[in-house]
Amino acid sequence: MYPTTPTHTEELIQAIEDNSPSVTQLIKEYIDYHQFEVRKMREGLRYYYKENDIKNRVMYKYDNDGIKVKDEDATNNKIASGFHKLLVDQKVAYLVGEPITISSKSDSSIEEVIELLGDEFNDIIPDLATAASNKGKEWLHPYVDENGDFDYIIIDAEEVIAIYDNTKRKNLIAVIRVYRLDDDTIKVELWDDQTVTYYEFVNGVIVLDSSYDNPVQSHFYIGDVGYGWGKVPYIKYANNTKEVSDLLFYKDYIDDYDKQFSDTSNTLHDVQQFLYVIRGYTDTDVSEAVTNFKRKKGVNVDPDGGVDILQGDVPINSVDTFLNRLTKDIFSFGMGVNVDTDKFGNNPTGVALKNLYSLLDMKANVLERKFEKSLRELVWFVCEYLKLPGDKDKLKADIDYKDIQFTFNKSMLANEMELVQMAQMSKGVISDETVLDNHPWVNDRQAEMERIEAKKEKEENSIINLDNNQPTNGDDDE
Repeated sequence: MYPTTPTHTEELIQAIEDNSPSVTQLIKEYIDYHQFEVRKMREGLRYYYKENDIKNRVMYKYDNDGIKVKDEDATNNKIASGFHKLLVDQKVAYLVGEPITISSKSDSSIEEVIELLGDEFNDIIPDLATAASNKGKEWLHPYVDENGDFDYIIIDAEEVIAIYDNTKRKNLIAVIRVYRLDDDTIKVELWDDQTVTYYEFVNGVIVLDSSYDNPVQSHFYIGDVGYGWGKVPYIKYANNTKEVSDLLFYKDYIDDYDKQFSDTSNTLHDVQQFLYVIRGYTDTDVSEAVTNFKRKKGVNVDPDGGVDILQGDVPINSVDTFLNRLTKDIFSFGMGVNVDTDKFGNNPTGVALKNLYSLLDMKANVLERKFEKSLRELVWFVCEYLKLPGDKDKLKADIDYKDIQFTFNKSMLANEMELVQMAQMSKGVISDETVLDNHPWVNDRQAEMERIEAKKEKEENSIINLDNNQPTNGDDDE
């Protein structure tokens, strides 16, 4: 037992170093254990796409022998709510709906870094945030393609098994990636800090991938020269410290809401059917009595008999009150903003809006902190790529990846009149750059400053032209 015996991680590291056949058995054990985590990840995805547990509900009844059986005739509406998607999309739009601003703490140029990250950078970040919110984490894989160009791609967290050293899971020492092809072939990749080894499942056994002449490859090649990053090229984007889905904190309330809403719908459908109470019916076939009642508007009864029609009532007010309470709890425990609230009025003040967004801001701050660290790690790979030999442009400045800053431009509803007034009153107290950064109508501070400068030059030129073209007297004209 640990610490007297080695852990699975230590065994795998030793097996990799020794190139031992037992490495495949250890990989298989990691994959088997990973399946539990995969199920939890897929639960978040199911609820994001409204495949809530209510969709699997089955109605039962007891037959004449007292045996519980499926009730095929029961009304069984399965109405799934979209609260989870709403809360996730709300957080993602709030935090990364606007492009992230990349800057440097030093005076070094970061144009090469921004260029290599590319236009898709601000498109891929919301995808990472959405996936992490649903699954607890998502992975980004930086690589050098066959043309020698730097690129990166999202790898589904379901496919990635991270292996850390024993220092509080800080150092990633290997990654196992397992994925299924369209023909149901299961491929396995083992990445360390220098190489990737390719495997596949054959009859339930992991073997080296026969489609490769050499299944052990460098991370990438430039020409015929193979390179290793010196670090496992997988970057984790975590949702929170525990790496769990947002769904964990309010799933029970969503399930209860779905059940209550669906049950109410069932009741509303059922109460539309009348219940006939026939007293003194002279025949024995009840179905014939119902048919006669519908078609002939009557039924035979004895002199003391009669027909009563009953219809149930639905306690709508009680149901509405309970569903409203569940909705409030879902937004509270989901740390979201209930846009249906009317407690702030039609034109809420900045203070009221901050209170409204306080829980969402707290939740987004956690994701922001996790993502900022991961984004800086992505820049590490960019900087390492720029140092590679070849035809690539050299760094114009010595960029330290730790100097790169990422500013998340949060999207919060605001009282624009208040913000404009505050910006106007702040001129001369703080820098014009800070004023422009906080002005609600300015999206690009640099572009706005250039417009202001151009406007100032135009006005100065107009004054000079007026000075040089003063009206002259009549003698001068002669």
